[in-house]
Amino acid sequence: MSHSAKRSLLDELRAKSEAVRERDAAAHPPIEKLRQQIDGCLWRTFRWLEEAVGHLDVIRPTVARAFRLPDVLTLDHPQFDGGFVSFRRRGLGVQEEIDQVELYYRLTGTEPFVLRVPPGAAKVIAERLRTSTMPYELSTEQDDRKVARSSVFRIQPSIAATIRFAADYAGHAVEVTLSNVDRFESVRLQFRPETIDETALEDLVRFMLGESNGFLHRAPLAMIRPPKGGAAPDPLAGPV
Repeated sequence: MSHSAKRSLLDELRAKSEAVRERDAAAHPPIEKLRQQIDGCLWRTFRWLEEAVGHLDVIRPTVARAFRLPDVLTLDHPQFDGGFVSFRRRGLGVQEEIDQVELYYRLTGTEPFVLRVPPGAAKVIAERLRTSTMPYELSTEQDDRKVARSSVFRIQPSIAATIRFAADYAGHAVEVTLSNVDRFESVRLQFRPETIDETALEDLVRFMLGESNGFLHRAPLAMIRPPKGGAAPDPLAGPV
């Protein structure tokens, strides 16, 4: 076999082995590259949402949704009434990575709700209102003999909503939790970081505004959780 034939065979083997290495590298990228992909995804998400929320703060659009607490109240077509975006890092120095991005915003109606119920039903109604994040005041109406006749709820038509993008560096995923976005529930979705692009974020804002449910179909549904216990503190609330 000539020297040139041997060299040609080596060239062929070299090309094939390089193709296999490239294929394996694409299928199993280094851990550091995967972490950088998630971190970059969350940075882009933060910057895009920060600008979008700034515009919504000016426009204050009406949201084409109805938020229902069955047998209690329905807040129909609330208005976007302000929001902000924050992020949280973890790690030290040059190794800092974004742990989560969170969007907080408020939806409001025009008139308070007034609800009168028998005194024995007040505890159940109060618990359901607490989980909804809607502020309320509770008083008791008495008759001339000072006997309680009804419990009166005065409910502010205000909903605190959150959207949280949480990094799962070990699982190479981003978990997105939506709370009070289209209902009084928490919905959690799981995304591959490369799928959270500008088109996906546009779908998210359209979902917030009640224009489309396309965002929910972009990723597997991880969980739907009705809120339990007391409501979380409202980050949009001013000092008490």
